[in-house]
Amino acid sequence: MSLDIVILAAGQGTRMRSALPKVLHPVAGNSMLGHVVATARQLAPQGIHVVIGHGAELVRERLAADDLNFVLQAEQLGTGHAVAQALPALSAERVLILYGDVPLIEADTLQRLLAQVGPDRLALLTVDLVDPTGYGRIVRDAAGKVVAIVEHKDASPEQRAICEGNTGILAVPGARLADWLGRLSNDNAQGEFYLTDVIAMAVADGLTVATEQPLDAMEVQGANDRIQLAQLERHYQLRTARRLMAQGVTLRDPARFDVRGEVSVGRDVLIDVNVILEGRVMIEDGVEIGPNCVIRDSTLRRGAQVRANSHLEGAELGEGADCGPFARLRLGAVLKAKAHVGNFVELKNAVLGEGAKAGHLSYLGDAEIGARTNIGAGTITCNYDGANKFRTVMGEDVFIGSNSALVAPVTLGDRATTGAGSVITEDVPADSLALGRGRQRNIEGWQRPTKQKK
Repeated sequence: MSLDIVILAAGQGTRMRSALPKVLHPVAGNSMLGHVVATARQLAPQGIHVVIGHGAELVRERLAADDLNFVLQAEQLGTGHAVAQALPALSAERVLILYGDVPLIEADTLQRLLAQVGPDRLALLTVDLVDPTGYGRIVRDAAGKVVAIVEHKDASPEQRAICEGNTGILAVPGARLADWLGRLSNDNAQGEFYLTDVIAMAVADGLTVATEQPLDAMEVQGANDRIQLAQLERHYQLRTARRLMAQGVTLRDPARFDVRGEVSVGRDVLIDVNVILEGRVMIEDGVEIGPNCVIRDSTLRRGAQVRANSHLEGAELGEGADCGPFARLRLGAVLKAKAHVGNFVELKNAVLGEGAKAGHLSYLGDAEIGARTNIGAGTITCNYDGANKFRTVMGEDVFIGSNSALVAPVTLGDRATTGAGSVITEDVPADSLALGRGRQRNIEGWQRPTKQKK
């Protein structure tokens, strides 16, 4: 059956104490609403309709996509009123209601919920809680059938003793929704049009109310303040860590590991503590990542090693390559197979050929470095003249002496050598030694200055 999804995302979130709309606050590097939209897409609906209100333009700007229809709720008059704003755009046989501040909901849970919806059946996601304070209560009759939902503020003492709470996530037959929403009343403690009142209407109309529950109660946890936001963050990270470990990753401490994007992993991967993976990161078999590393939008091929305290962004390490500790590989940095970058080396838009080495304290920007070339400590490629960037090209088996400055554009042929401390401003032919430094003079009998007496 066809499916429309409505995501309610109009609230201000005053307890966040923030100028940022609540649904844009991040969990694991993505906005809460972004997580919900991503899950909604997994269900392949015919339409995703996001009801926005507070900070509407910013929400629209941050989440803009061809498959999203934004609907404005100019006044926040309750959840029922919010869904009603999307009614003109709904035409599917089933309508699923989600919430923009409930980011951990799983597609599998929603699939189970949707499987129960039919022309005469709606489905409600509920959760059993030790302390359901603040949740609407699921009221059942003597036969255990759902007959109504009572909001916490409107519940009697007996109803407040019920531990089954309403998550707000609801799937209904689309043909019935307009009628139910049109009959809602705001005669309640909040003076709002509650979507939950649809349940009693459905029962009165002879429909069956089916229920499902999430496998993990945190799936339906929302965030109304920074404390709850932090709880969602840690739960997301632990859930992600468990998934990666199930795929063959060893995490030294799952509680000290963060993923803020999409990660694919091979087998026998080892990740030490305090590692942050951001954006899209691909990690192949046998990769090892040391402690305190940040890796963003990068690829680590089979057997690569990232040693402690290294920072990679838009980089690629080839098979058996290694970098660090304290290495920085910026956008466009590529280490071919078995290449080595050591401590305090920075690469930007530079390719280090197979087996090439840059062991210490160097900057290599806008460079192409051939196989087995050795870069001495303190080497820099002078790639910027204050206005334009230029490229340095080194052939295979080149040897760069320590503390060399290579002033681009410049090319060094295969097996070329530069003497330590040289400034190279012209091309160096293959099999040649280039020296670009002042001639040393020794002054015999030179007297050091002494401190003058006052």
